[in-house]
Amino acid sequence: MQIIKDTINFRIDEPTVVTIGKFDGIHKGHAAIFERMKRYRDKGLKPVVFTFDMPVSRVIHGINSRVLTTRSEKRYIFDQMGVEYLIEFPFNEMTASISAEEFIDDFMVESMNMKAIVMGRDCRFGHRGVGTPDMLARYAHNYGYEVEIVDKLKDSHDLISSTRIREFVEKGDIVHANELLLYPYFFYGTVVEGNKLGRTIGIPTINLIPREIKLLPPNGVYYSQVELNGERLSAITNIGRKPTLGGTDTATGIETYIYDFNRDIYGEELTVSLYEYVRPEMKFNSLDELKQQLDKDIGKGEKWHKNNPLL
Repeated sequence: MQIIKDTINFRIDEPTVVTIGKFDGIHKGHAAIFERMKRYRDKGLKPVVFTFDMPVSRVIHGINSRVLTTRSEKRYIFDQMGVEYLIEFPFNEMTASISAEEFIDDFMVESMNMKAIVMGRDCRFGHRGVGTPDMLARYAHNYGYEVEIVDKLKDSHDLISSTRIREFVEKGDIVHANELLLYPYFFYGTVVEGNKLGRTIGIPTINLIPREIKLLPPNGVYYSQVELNGERLSAITNIGRKPTLGGTDTATGIETYIYDFNRDIYGEELTVSLYEYVRPEMKFNSLDELKQQLDKDIGKGEKWHKNNPLL
């Protein structure tokens, strides 16, 4: 996958099928969009995802909101999905002022060489969000591209949306969040060195430091799965600050124990996917108490994974 970033001056020479959006929390409501893009790919068009390099709310409203999916996580997902070009368009006061008509002419048609676009019905683009799917349809004959508009998907309760997923994650309801997402809620990053205390009590762990912008569920223990170089490994994960070790003032970390695993993978990139909340993070009076609880967590986790095969 080719990533186009930090510039508004680019040109894709191959004919493309495009979708545009924020894609924060890539969910099952997006599935129809990507399925339809595959049809155009089969006709020879190159799939392009156009998104922004930062949350729009940061520029428009000055809100430092956390995201469901970081830039690196979007790159990972889109690469897995067979997207050939990912455009991370710079979003600032200048680019926010581009008119909808200018965006169609200069960027969709000229820069992206767009021959088809697949988009959600509620998608908006251009200055003040004036651009709509209907506007694109009106211009289609002049520019010679096709337009497919996809309606929002509903489950048995409501529309599938990033807002609903965010609410579930904030409550620690990972089960319901995952029911809406295309991928289980996950963290993507590089394994860093921790304090290596786990090794001294016979429970070695791997550590990730989440991006500051990433939305975290409540601190606690979760059943999880690690994907490392295509290998999927069952695990349990603690999100928190290690209060037993006096870490209440430190940054929140992602610490994961993989069953029956003792390889050195410092510096490796991997994903940690969450599946179910187990218990809150706890402070213990001693390392012995901590080990006893972790042994219980691991035992329950192994049974859970046996009853819920994820691989």
